[in-house]
Amino acid sequence: MTIGVPAETFPGERRVAMTPRALETLAKINASCLVESGAGAAAGFPDSEYESKGARIARRRADVFGESEVILQVRTAGADPGSLVNDLPLLRSSHVVIGFGEPLSSASEYAAYAARGVTSFAMELIPRITRAQSMDALSSMATVAGYKAALLAADALPRMFPMLMTAAGTITPARVFVLGAGVAGLQAIATARRLGAVVTAYDVRAAVREQIESLGARFVSIGMETVQAEERGGYARELGEDFYRRQREVLTGVVEQQDVVIATAAVPGRKAPVLITAEMVARMAPGSVVVDLAAERGGNCALTAPGRTVVESGVTILGPLNLPSTVPYHASQMYSRNLAMFVRHLAPEGAISIRLDDPIIRETLVTWGGQVVHPRLQEMPALPADTIVQGD
Repeated sequence: MTIGVPAETFPGERRVAMTPRALETLAKINASCLVESGAGAAAGFPDSEYESKGARIARRRADVFGESEVILQVRTAGADPGSLVNDLPLLRSSHVVIGFGEPLSSASEYAAYAARGVTSFAMELIPRITRAQSMDALSSMATVAGYKAALLAADALPRMFPMLMTAAGTITPARVFVLGAGVAGLQAIATARRLGAVVTAYDVRAAVREQIESLGARFVSIGMETVQAEERGGYARELGEDFYRRQREVLTGVVEQQDVVIATAAVPGRKAPVLITAEMVARMAPGSVVVDLAAERGGNCALTAPGRTVVESGVTILGPLNLPSTVPYHASQMYSRNLAMFVRHLAPEGAISIRLDDPIIRETLVTWGGQVVHPRLQEMPALPADTIVQGD
């Protein structure tokens, strides 16, 4: 089996789907690797390192697709629609494409894959079960995003994070509030604590209180931590505008006391809930900072401008996009490890095996046999009727 790794084409994307070290995992199933020249350069992995691990370097992108059965990418067409025009003619029905693809908001791109006969898997759909932990790419990237969010906040805040005892007097520590204690939130908590801030955090799931406190932060209870906040697969679910409205009312008094708010609440395939209103921002002290990790989904803050930094009422609001790409070396290391483990799971004997009785395979499989087979995409009206498989 030959695995192809093309260079990423999405603007600003610096990650690579496979690092030289991760090739060792693929070698255990006798897979060879063909890497497009320069694919890993932006992440810090030159062609020579791939060659030292036994990979071949392809000078042309078309050669990667032409000689490979499996294509590994950071962003497949769903997450990089611009690549569809150029890459779709290179794909054939025997291809298996694996990567992030934002399937829940990219129905038309996956319909194009289905029409081409391509088998595709979306890494963001990996179920959060024990057996799949080594393949959980979303958690890996959320770890990087949470770390970087705390650094962005520290850089934007016009004061230092730690308490310092100096000859000029005592500097009090910054107060950081993390809204949402998933993987990104927990990493933001840990990083802010290491920088010396006093950290508090909130999550609708009361069960994460122990995790928050184990990192040295204080859990803020607002009396609303009793709802079922996860759906099948372990991902967050939408809780309804009435719930979010009541949540905002209670959180107002907490937010106004903070120097930094890091918001991380996102629901896959949905617009992010607005948890921080313009009125809440106006009540924060001038110089305060909001880092909105949900900016790509519209933002948890009503004033967030995706991809931009805005200042309102003296408060700086950051809406960063694709934070993992700003730490491409380690983000690529983690992601490629997830991919390699997933490929080994798909091809334990060296050939791809679609085993629908396996929840890891079943829940990540999006297109197969010329059809869209993922149940959640079947429900979307944007798909052409002839690409939809009817359920039993």
